[in-house]
Amino acid sequence: MPPRPDTLVGPDGALPLPWLAPALGAATGQRGHALLIVAAPGDGALALLRTLAQGWLCEGPVVDGRPCGQCAACRLVQAGAHPDLKQLLPGAQALAHGLASEEEVTNGGKRKPSKWILIDDVRDTLAWVATTRSRERGKVIVLHPAEALQGPSANALLKALEEPPAGVRWLLSCSDPERLLPTVRSRCQRLVMPSPDTPTAEAWLKGQGVAEPAALLAACAGRPLDALALQVDGVDARAWAALPAALARGQVAAWAGWPLTRTLDALQKLCHDLLAQAAGAPPRYFPASALPAARGGVAPLLAWAAELNRVVRQAEHPWNESLLVEALVGRGRDALATLKS
Repeated sequence: MPPRPDTLVGPDGALPLPWLAPALGAATGQRGHALLIVAAPGDGALALLRTLAQGWLCEGPVVDGRPCGQCAACRLVQAGAHPDLKQLLPGAQALAHGLASEEEVTNGGKRKPSKWILIDDVRDTLAWVATTRSRERGKVIVLHPAEALQGPSANALLKALEEPPAGVRWLLSCSDPERLLPTVRSRCQRLVMPSPDTPTAEAWLKGQGVAEPAALLAACAGRPLDALALQVDGVDARAWAALPAALARGQVAAWAGWPLTRTLDALQKLCHDLLAQAAGAPPRYFPASALPAARGGVAPLLAWAAELNRVVRQAEHPWNESLLVEALVGRGRDALATLKS
């Protein structure tokens, strides 16, 4: 995962993402001790959580939830040094967002960065909660994403959510509340973060240097941060549109250097659009003009889709990635050849 844009309000007072304003305003009236933000992945949930936390800790004027960006508390948050702010993320995400060092998330190289929020980190956070706050605005814990809490970690968190000390507030995010323990959901007020409209997302992506934002937004189901991540990884609109033809020719080199998770995502999206086209429906992720014509039954594509799903479920397996991708691309090529015959 490449670095994301800044996720705080700076001295100029500008929001890190222009579409956060409605959710910030809606959160202003939430007075509970725990707020659960429900947002689609790639829409900027972490930026919203961190901006809300900054606003709650801000010692200057806060308007519609927007922190001033200039007071001493805001400067401490911007520097990552506010003593009353705790940010709890899986090691891999904390590293990607620049919120922890590699030394911290790997325990000096003794482990891989985790995709989960570890129970030891939850316990450390609970011990921190019990300490005296340093400044006047209370203490805030940002937990992102809540789906990264496994059973023991979630259970360890419950007591703090049930009986929070005075002056402590929790900010959690998730994309699917049903994946959380019911007891965690029931102890949080819930706020749905609206996705940005297409013109706003495209304008923001252009400002980030994305030349053809519409194509990359479509490739990422309208999620602007994911579209930017695709560009940062070196995949522009032309390279994305070239993938169907590369699949038809079995050209594995089109995916050379891609992380396995991104390759699997692209192949699944390509399979989805080929199935949609074969059924007479419009494609979702790729331009219709880039997709090879498909005729006949869809059984080969369905078999390929099942194989892709199986591999995704076992993504943590120590695959020989180059051989795996070669096999999956070859299977997709063969499915297309059968459809076109």
